[in-house]
Amino acid sequence: MGTVGAGVARLLLDQGDRTARHAGRTLWLKRVVVKDVNKPRDVELPEGLLTNDLATILNDPEITVVAQLVGGLEPARTIMLQLLESGKDIVTANKALLAEHGPELFDRARELGRSIAFEASVAGGIPIITNISQCLSANQIESLRGILNGTSNFIVSQMEDRGADYSAAVVEAQKRGFAEADPTMDVDGSDAAQKLAILAHLAFGARVHWTEIPRVGIDTLDPADLRYAKELGYRIKLLAIAQLDELLELHVSPTLVKIGQPLAEVREAYNAVSVVGDAVGRVFFHGLGAGQMPTASAVVADLIDTAVGRTQLTFRTLQLWSKQEARVSMSDHATVTGRYYLRFTVDDDPGVLAEITGVLGRHQISIASVIQHEAEQEGDSQVVPLVIMTHTATEGGASAAVAEIDKLDCSRQPSVRMRVLD
Repeated sequence: MGTVGAGVARLLLDQGDRTARHAGRTLWLKRVVVKDVNKPRDVELPEGLLTNDLATILNDPEITVVAQLVGGLEPARTIMLQLLESGKDIVTANKALLAEHGPELFDRARELGRSIAFEASVAGGIPIITNISQCLSANQIESLRGILNGTSNFIVSQMEDRGADYSAAVVEAQKRGFAEADPTMDVDGSDAAQKLAILAHLAFGARVHWTEIPRVGIDTLDPADLRYAKELGYRIKLLAIAQLDELLELHVSPTLVKIGQPLAEVREAYNAVSVVGDAVGRVFFHGLGAGQMPTASAVVADLIDTAVGRTQLTFRTLQLWSKQEARVSMSDHATVTGRYYLRFTVDDDPGVLAEITGVLGRHQISIASVIQHEAEQEGDSQVVPLVIMTHTATEGGASAAVAEIDKLDCSRQPSVRMRVLD
């Protein structure tokens, strides 16, 4: 009965006619289980609904579906197993739980003839789960490119639009309720990787643990790179990308996106997902990826689908996180190709540019453009920022070249390397 739970209760209590019309029956809110019954709630509940005893749900045969909105891994995993074993269907918004324990939970649900619906686990109010698993099922999905973490997008927007440094932008995100007291999972790319693992399983049948997805967050993003990116005609976004060629490429990282492209224009705490299917072409989903009512919207939609029977049909048919073999194999991240934005801080001496381009050339990296501004004073020496946009190169080649350049005598601080979305 936290933020999202209060929103779900409000929809069920205030919009009973609406939900009944779509479900073909009334959805009665019969019990609310919380840890602390005395804690103030963001919704007024009828007398007798609130309890701290989970057994009141487990032992009540009239309760057939539960919105399990506990965060984290434990006790959320244990509670979900108990609910399934007591004969309840589940609706959840807990993406971390699914990303970590999806196979165990889904197998147990199938064994018991129960279902788990999880639209709210990815991208909040955007119906991306249903669209990928049902509406686009005639397609082979070829790529997914998404802004899946509203906290990170808000922070980057604050840095770009208001000139805030990273720390100030984090404080503002916390003040507005977009970031937790400890925002690590959001800003280091972990949250986006968990969501990408779920989407990759739905779209491609991939069986990959989220920790195996290469990821870089925004926690080291320098405002200077936002300025250089804009000078080049790009914005920087934390993108989660799944690309299927013969093998499946997965990664999460700050990425330069051309200004004017839909993903580049996603601002503040909004999420967006661009999907390419072989039949439908490109489709684009955009909306609030978090917050009380957008997420509650997705939870209640799943409750309605469960009441109608659609969830049980699709859950049984799709065989999500089953023991079946993965349909695709993962690519070696070092062989993934793309264009790169590189920024070096180097001595303002003759021959430095030639030295750097020589290293890039030895790693088969050709240069598309260079920006070199006037020298800055750093201690007793003059240094210059050197920004290079490359042509297509491999991840392994770009990584090795940057590591070699960082070791040169002319290099004054660790360089910056980000992917460019074409």
